Amino acid sequence: MSVQKAVRRITAPEIAARKGVEPIVSLTAYHAHTAAIADPFVDFLLVGDSLGMVMHGYETTLPVPLDLMIMHGKAVMRGAKRALVVVDMPFGSYEESPQVAFRNAARIIKETECGAVKLEGGQRMAETIHYLTERGIPVMAHIGLTPQSINVLGGFKTQGRTRDQWQLIEEDARAVAGAGAFSVVLEAMASPLADRLTKAVPIPTIGIGASANCDGQILVMEDMLGLSPRVPKFVREFGKVGKAIERAIKLYAQDVRSREFPAPEHTYDVKD
Repeated sequence: MSVQKAVRRITAPEIAARKGVEPIVSLTAYHAHTAAIADPFVDFLLVGDSLGMVMHGYETTLPVPLDLMIMHGKAVMRGAKRALVVVDMPFGSYEESPQVAFRNAARIIKETECGAVKLEGGQRMAETIHYLTERGIPVMAHIGLTPQSINVLGGFKTQGRTRDQWQLIEEDARAVAGAGAFSVVLEAMASPLADRLTKAVPIPTIGIGASANCDGQILVMEDMLGLSPRVPKFVREFGKVGKAIERAIKLYAQDVRSREFPAPEHTYDVKD
C-alpha cells in the first residue's frame, strides 16, 4: 500500500533564513486556481491589496476592505499547498494603534489560516510590527513606494532617486528589521539604494522595481502574464495571456454567431 507524503508548507522563519543564501521567488495571487498553478515554483504568495486595482477596477488600493482581503486569502490558501501565503493588511486596518492592528491581523490569520501578514510603513510602524511579532504574528514589512500612502506621496513615484532621501529610507529599513519583521518589500526604489539596504539589514529584501541584487523578487502575477491593461515599466512580461484570452473569446463569439457552437460531439442526444 502506497503512503502519500503530506506537503509541508514553507514558513516565515524559513524565508528569513534565506537571507544571502538563495534568491526568494514570489508572486501575488488572488484566486485558488492561479495559486495552485504558481505553488510549485514560488517560495511565497502574496495576497496583495493590489487585487483592488487588478480584479475590482479601483484606481488605487485605498478602498479595499478587510473582508475582501480575507475572502481572497481563503481562496489562495485553498489553492496553494506548499508556498507560504502572506496577506496584506488593507488601508485603515492597522494604522490606528498596535492593538487595532493585532485585532485585525489575528482575524486574518484565524480566518484564512495564512502564515503571515504584510503592512506598509517604516519607522512609524515599528512599534506595531514589534507588538504583532511579540504576540505570534509574523510580519512582512513594506517600504519605499507604499501605495496606501499615495495621496501623501503625490503619485506612484520612484523612491531614493536623490541621495538626500536615502537616510530616511535606510532608517525605515533598519527600524522594521529591528522590530521583528521577517522580511521587507522594497518597492519602486533606485537600484543603488536597494543594494545598500540589502547589505545593511539582516532580513531578506524582496524587490519590486528595485534591484536584481535584492534577496528575492515579487511581481503582480497579472502584470508578468501580460494580463494587465497598465503594466509598470520595470515589469518584464513573461507571457501574453491577455492576448490569448482575447483570441479565444473572439473565436467563441464567431462560433456562436455562425451556429457552430456547441459542436455535435459536445451535445447530448435524447435516449429512448
